[in-house]
Amino acid sequence: MILTAARVITPTQTLTPGWVRVEGEVIAAVGEGAPPARAGAGRDAAEAEDTPGVGASGEPDSAGGVTDLGEATLIPGYVDMHSHGGGGTAFKDGPEAARTSLAMHRSHGTTAMMASLVTETIDDLEAQVRSLTPLVEDGELIGIHLEGPWMSPLHKGAHPPALLRAPFPDDVTRLIEASRLSDGSPAVKMVTLAVELEHGMEATRIMVDEGVLVALGHSDATYDQAAEALDAGASVATHLYNAMSKLHHREPGMMPALLEREDVTIELIADGVHVHPAMLRHAVDSARGTIVLVTDAMAAAGASDGDYILGTLPVVVKDGIARTETGSLAGSTLTLDRAVRLMVNEVGMPLEDAVRAATLSPADTVGRSDIGRIEPGCRADLTVLDGDLQVTAVYQGGVKVH
Repeated sequence: MILTAARVITPTQTLTPGWVRVEGEVIAAVGEGAPPARAGAGRDAAEAEDTPGVGASGEPDSAGGVTDLGEATLIPGYVDMHSHGGGGTAFKDGPEAARTSLAMHRSHGTTAMMASLVTETIDDLEAQVRSLTPLVEDGELIGIHLEGPWMSPLHKGAHPPALLRAPFPDDVTRLIEASRLSDGSPAVKMVTLAVELEHGMEATRIMVDEGVLVALGHSDATYDQAAEALDAGASVATHLYNAMSKLHHREPGMMPALLEREDVTIELIADGVHVHPAMLRHAVDSARGTIVLVTDAMAAAGASDGDYILGTLPVVVKDGIARTETGSLAGSTLTLDRAVRLMVNEVGMPLEDAVRAATLSPADTVGRSDIGRIEPGCRADLTVLDGDLQVTAVYQGGVKVH
């Protein structure tokens, strides 16, 4: 199969026009200009002669032909490293609920997701981790993210205060062990941590040693405490600006420590609700590290307004905004395609940079060099955008899924 488009965004350039050849589940070749005359170009001539091409209607006359996407932009499938669910369900509710959430986000161009779990008891979190680990093993999820229970009560957001706790090493080890994959690595790939808590630095070292990303967030850490954690291997800022110590000229808090490091990934929720567009622009202009767009989506993403449960807390969604009974924001109803549009249209981020922040950068952060990019050898996860950056088609592993 060959896809041609007016624009193809690769990690190093935008091809105008460009083409992508897919063989099986993998990108086999990428080029600029017109594609090879036959879908079989690059193989021997006899085999190429038997390869189907474009039919008289301009549509491919078989799955092995050429699909001309016209004036569309072809980008990698979006990668979301922080989402709690969508389509009316949450990842915490098990594999079938997770697949419903994955399908909803897939329809918006997202082809790889990390499942985020919120604060509950250690017993409940262990059960949730065990239920989702097979989906990581099978490649349906790219990992599990624990957002809680190791967070500051001062910045708890939509998390039940009674269940917050210090990151006791036995608890940390228990949840990591519950997620062991067949290759020995943990399915838990990221943990949000308030490092100033008792055992915070010890927990940081345990997780870094296991290859787990330590994300600083829901935290009242000082500048010095955050800097110490970053020196120890913490490397992600959980949804910058939201649920963290505030910026002050005498007590700078954790934000400057996160923004000044080149080795930090900065999560941003670009829904226009969690962070004002001017502050999104401030983050893009200020961060020396890597900007990543995340949804922090909860079950109502892609579903209707109404009453929901986030973890153990009741949440009301009105006009697409999720809040607890006390008024705290409770995740979002965002999808990554909408985040990219906001960054381009309201923040002024170049399209290539916005796409990178929703594809290549999160893939690199979670250690996946096979997704989030249009390059030979990578998984053929591709999203097609029209002139308004709306998703018109999605391919996952070379198969059209939307």
